[in-house]
Amino acid sequence: MDFKDDIVAISTPSGMGAISVIRLTGDSPLKKVEPFFKSKKGTSLSNIKSHTLMYGDFIYNDQIIDEVVLSYFAKDKSFTGQETIEISCHGSTYIQKTIIEKLLTNNIRLAKPGEFTMRAFLNGKFDLTQAEAVSDLIYSDSASMHKIALNQMRGGFQNDLKNLRDELLHFTSMIELELDFSEEDVEFANKKELMSLIEKVKLKIQDLKSSFKYGNAIKNGVPVAIAGKPNSGKSSLLNLLLNEEKAIVSNIPGTTRDAIEDTIILDGIKFRFVDTAGLRNTDDEIESKGIEITKSKISKASVLIYLFDINDSTESEIINDLKEFSRDDLSIILVRNKIDLKNESSTEIKSILEKCDDKVNEILEISAIQKKYLDVIKNKLLELNKVSKNEDTIVTNLRHFNSLSNAESALIEIEKGINEGLSGDLLSIDLRKAIDSIGEITGQITNDEILGNIFSNFCIGK
Repeated sequence: MDFKDDIVAISTPSGMGAISVIRLTGDSPLKKVEPFFKSKKGTSLSNIKSHTLMYGDFIYNDQIIDEVVLSYFAKDKSFTGQETIEISCHGSTYIQKTIIEKLLTNNIRLAKPGEFTMRAFLNGKFDLTQAEAVSDLIYSDSASMHKIALNQMRGGFQNDLKNLRDELLHFTSMIELELDFSEEDVEFANKKELMSLIEKVKLKIQDLKSSFKYGNAIKNGVPVAIAGKPNSGKSSLLNLLLNEEKAIVSNIPGTTRDAIEDTIILDGIKFRFVDTAGLRNTDDEIESKGIEITKSKISKASVLIYLFDINDSTESEIINDLKEFSRDDLSIILVRNKIDLKNESSTEIKSILEKCDDKVNEILEISAIQKKYLDVIKNKLLELNKVSKNEDTIVTNLRHFNSLSNAESALIEIEKGINEGLSGDLLSIDLRKAIDSIGEITGQITNDEILGNIFSNFCIGK
């Protein structure tokens, strides 16, 4: 693909609005736009300076399409690293469509998704992690995600990775130099120093990988399943957490038969709640399917809020359910509901914690009907999903996580090789794998397939 030709796209959201922005970039968009633009002051576009505005009419065949404001950015001062123009017109869909159609008649083509940002990357305006952060910033829907994306655009953790990669490259070149002098028994690469470097790189990679759980939660939201027996108060709790009547609440067991989902943001973190069908043995075919969906949702959740009615649950029921759903990557919040109905005849559950998984160390008590003590659940959710204060070291991208994992595996193989006394040519292979994996994160190692996959997820016009 030619990345020097002139492209155009609407950069503002589709549909009608007050103002719409049409963006062009390439080798000579100014010359291509000039036939369509007439300044109100009669000034020629050829005299326009970078970072200035010009007010005039967009014209085609002596017919005024719209009054517009034209912004000009010289190639060395633009986002893309190429000459760039932005046309601000009225937000009529007809005007937008017409301006685009007329521009296309002058050897300008429509931009592909993310092509403006791709050109910025190819022209060295920033590296690949920063380019990906542009998309994250656009789609950020919480304060935490916005902050992480902004930090990533400004540098993030990529500089550390680049420096470590350079050090690995240095050792690789020394090892490969030894191969050229294999008959002279010389050592250019100190193995102890190499082992020390590998350990340093591994620690950095492990630190970044460990942050992915939190980064992914911030980016995509923490999936939280609300489960328990019918009439334990699951739908009431969901409605209270969302502060709206999202789920139908009734005293009839089995009212909720399908999963009901919605999100809230707590302290900058997005939580995706799922209200599920009540857990019980039933002959009702539809309700049984709902319970199957419940178990499926729990299997995909990061947090399980297990709700039980103080007057309608036995110790064994609770323990059996928790044992069925327990897994290493699932946090469980055990919640006793309807404490307002607690009386002398209520079944007291004394030893649940002793028989539960070690991850369950307390029972929260609430009254959903009285809207009491709900903050304890919110606080517990935030406690389980604490985010590091150092947003520079948080990985939110699955592609980065996979590349880090590949680099770590290669480094482990190098350590084994050194300890086993493997020859330099074999060590060099794994070193190159680690170097390439790190380079794929920052874009120092790329191919058309990688770039295509990344930028195809961008919106058109960015």
